[in-house]
Amino acid sequence: MTRQIHVNGHVEAVDVDDDTPILWVVRDVLGLTGTKFGCGAGLCGACTVHIDGRAARSCITSVESVAGKKVQTIEKLSGSKVGAALQRAWLALDVVQCGYCQSGQLMSAAALLSDNPAPTDADIDAAMAGNVCRCGTYVRIRQGIKAAAQALAVHTRSPS
Repeated sequence: MTRQIHVNGHVEAVDVDDDTPILWVVRDVLGLTGTKFGCGAGLCGACTVHIDGRAARSCITSVESVAGKKVQTIEKLSGSKVGAALQRAWLALDVVQCGYCQSGQLMSAAALLSDNPAPTDADIDAAMAGNVCRCGTYVRIRQGIKAAAQALAVHTRSPS
């Protein structure tokens, strides 16, 4: 069935079954391969995208359920202040090891900072729970989130 979905600021016509996970729509139909397949059960976070600004596991989210909603993938992340700050922090702190999980990590971190520009360690733990990094770069991921939050705070302060 052909349906219209809103992905990364564009309306796309896709011919897929209603129960097709949005992961396969963005990867296989639209060619946006930054979103990764990890577990297929919504447990690892590699497939995280934003749906109406909220982090969501695309491997368990049907195309039917995103009708009328805005989907954003990692390919669009640098277009926001939060995404760009996270990417700069990730590079500066050498967060990535193998990199496979990082698109999901960044998407979850961006949703966190968009809602909470000054997260505590507990806030970060809660927001990032379920994002698995097989390389164990959790300490650097936390540092990257904090560095991005600090950079964003410096840029949003008004001059005295």
